[in-house]
Amino acid sequence: MPRRIHYDSLPWCLVPVKPGIEKSFRRWNVVLIFILTFFVIGAFVMTMTPESGHAAAGAHKVPLKIDKDPAPVSLAALKNGYASVIDPALPAVVNISSSKVVKQQNDVPGFFFADPLFRQFFGDQFDRTPAEPQTEREYSLGSGVIVNPDGYILTNNHVVSGASDIEVFTQDKKKFRAKLVGTDSRTDVAVLKIEATQLPSLTLGDSSNLKVGDMVFAVGDPFGVGETATMGIVSATGRGFGGAIEHYEDFIQTDAAINPGNSGGALLDLHGDLIGINTAILTGGGGGSQGVGFAIPINMARNVMEQIVDHGRVIRGHLGVAIQSVDADMAKAFGLAQGGGALVSDVTPGSPAAKAGIERGDIILKLNGQPVSGPDDLSVRIAETSPGSTVQLKIARNGQMHEVSVTLGELSEKAETSANGETGGTALQGVQVQDLTPAVAQELGISRTTRGVVITSVDPASAAAAADLERGDVIQEVNRKPVHNVREYTQALAEAHGQSILLLVSRGDATHFVVVQAQ
Repeated sequence: MPRRIHYDSLPWCLVPVKPGIEKSFRRWNVVLIFILTFFVIGAFVMTMTPESGHAAAGAHKVPLKIDKDPAPVSLAALKNGYASVIDPALPAVVNISSSKVVKQQNDVPGFFFADPLFRQFFGDQFDRTPAEPQTEREYSLGSGVIVNPDGYILTNNHVVSGASDIEVFTQDKKKFRAKLVGTDSRTDVAVLKIEATQLPSLTLGDSSNLKVGDMVFAVGDPFGVGETATMGIVSATGRGFGGAIEHYEDFIQTDAAINPGNSGGALLDLHGDLIGINTAILTGGGGGSQGVGFAIPINMARNVMEQIVDHGRVIRGHLGVAIQSVDADMAKAFGLAQGGGALVSDVTPGSPAAKAGIERGDIILKLNGQPVSGPDDLSVRIAETSPGSTVQLKIARNGQMHEVSVTLGELSEKAETSANGETGGTALQGVQVQDLTPAVAQELGISRTTRGVVITSVDPASAAAAADLERGDVIQEVNRKPVHNVREYTQALAEAHGQSILLLVSRGDATHFVVVQAQ
């Protein structure tokens, strides 16, 4: 029921005026009444805004509830458990079922009937025509989070990637056909929309305020068993693996149990606010939760979602450098007392970095006055800065400190593909790679001394996928030529001139050769 306004209690009144100046004061009274009425209406609107203490996001097409100033939570008030935190959030976490039609080539008939040795014994009595590809439907299960009452849902890109049909199941057993609004494979974020209103939705927190040791809750639908909540703490923030999981990595690490099916689900704080989207786990080969789970910070996911909805794509800042980590030994070699920062291994000609005078061998230590912890940190922060913005970099060059101003450009698809090591027009089209760092080598379970480039994604329809190349494989040689970084890898592919390629690949503790046929 709408609130009534009692005009006799409004904080203004008409003031009697002296004759002779009545006309002038009448004009001022009208102005005064207009101003005070504006404030009264504003106060009325504020009191009618849902979720006291929460503010709506800025001028975006999809309003979001943002908890800008959460009150401290007393653990004493939670002595009987955490139901008061989790229960209100459960209806806003949904189950997502997606499916797609794939073609499976039946290679057996085509392989044997065309084989010369086979025909030597059996002649042409068998049909040598390769069998037609068989189609089948693949299904994927995951979770999602309703972030707007009108049916906008955040989930992972890998939950719905390539799907032709997406269905959403809510806690009250309702089923909806979902529309894919957009995806961003670089951060593994996807936005869905279902036709419904007045849905329960979660309030977004501020993931930048998370500290190691903060209590968190993971909510999703693991293994399709039904909605499940688990508890843990924030084990680390700003976690990255040099692009081994996603291109832009700034993960929240938690020991709250995250299992297959939890992808796209909610990571909550003690306020019940959404502070992350669950996305990945390290399994150690066991296939289940080992207490090392990762979530996309909600600040990153929110930025991606708003750009997808507002612009239809994600607009990112572009610096134009290839960077690598700086460990203690590398720092000593460059005359620094400790590691950290991002070492510039290459500068793209004509890029914002080149125009600002950044050189190969520079170490970027600070961005806008804030320390740069490593390459992942710098990549994420530059990408999230609007093109055209001027940023201040503190760099170390030949033992001397310098301040450099750089006006960022916009990251084009071509520039992003080049920086990501993706090559077109070769046998390895559809393969993306990154430099292999010692930290990534350790996570992959291979020797830290292994050199090469690590595959971060493989197009399922590519020749590389048909040759059984997988994400996490390390390419050590291209046509018997060792490659130590993305630059050498790209050069080696260019020298192949579009022909079939012989690769030396490491997977786990095994090394083998692979031939990828030219397309």
